[in-house]
Amino acid sequence: MATTHGSRASLEKDPHEVASMFDGVAKRYDLTNTILSFGQDRSWRKATRSALALKPGERVLDLAAGTGVSTVELGRSGAWCVATDFSKGMLQAGSGRHVPMVAGDAMHLPYADAVFDAATISFGLRNVSDFDAGLREIARVTKPGGRLVVSEFSTPVFGPFRTVYMEYLMKALPRVARAVSSNPDAYVYLAESIRAWPTQQELAMRIEAAGWRNVQWRNLTGGVVALHRATR
Repeated sequence: MATTHGSRASLEKDPHEVASMFDGVAKRYDLTNTILSFGQDRSWRKATRSALALKPGERVLDLAAGTGVSTVELGRSGAWCVATDFSKGMLQAGSGRHVPMVAGDAMHLPYADAVFDAATISFGLRNVSDFDAGLREIARVTKPGGRLVVSEFSTPVFGPFRTVYMEYLMKALPRVARAVSSNPDAYVYLAESIRAWPTQQELAMRIEAAGWRNVQWRNLTGGVVALHRATR
């Protein structure tokens, strides 16, 4: 089981604790992310939509959708997109957005087999207590031939920049979060979870082992974020 330090969840993630942590940051979550990413979050969402190659009328699962800002971006394609997140506080914070929203755990999705043409999870796979099981569960609800895109913080490819970036994560990011976030301890967890995350190649191997094929990745912002694309 996870241990907690105040409202912060450790890297040994208990789903209820992580959900509670995100409930606590929901009100200012989108603003905080834009500030901490220097506005890059918008371009990352657009890149995710492009990588999914959505068509009008397709059914799309947007997992770990938070307040639904990513779901709105996906919907620009004309596809039918449903926001799903295990933090009810996050979904409530985004209730004014005109997209369907469903509370659900990534390891026990409330959907039938093979119902989605495509699925994506952005900056949320790190928070799944067993993300290998989560990848298999996403595969369960995706049609054969369907697409997956995982958008996640990753490992910068340029050594000197990687060093600076890791220092920013552990030092500057929590300090900035204290000024703009309703729960700055959550961003200490964020920094730690990014540092502990697999590299691009390691994650690709885990995605393939979970039942996906044709796994490829593309680095964004020098590897700060990586988009992994796969086929069911």
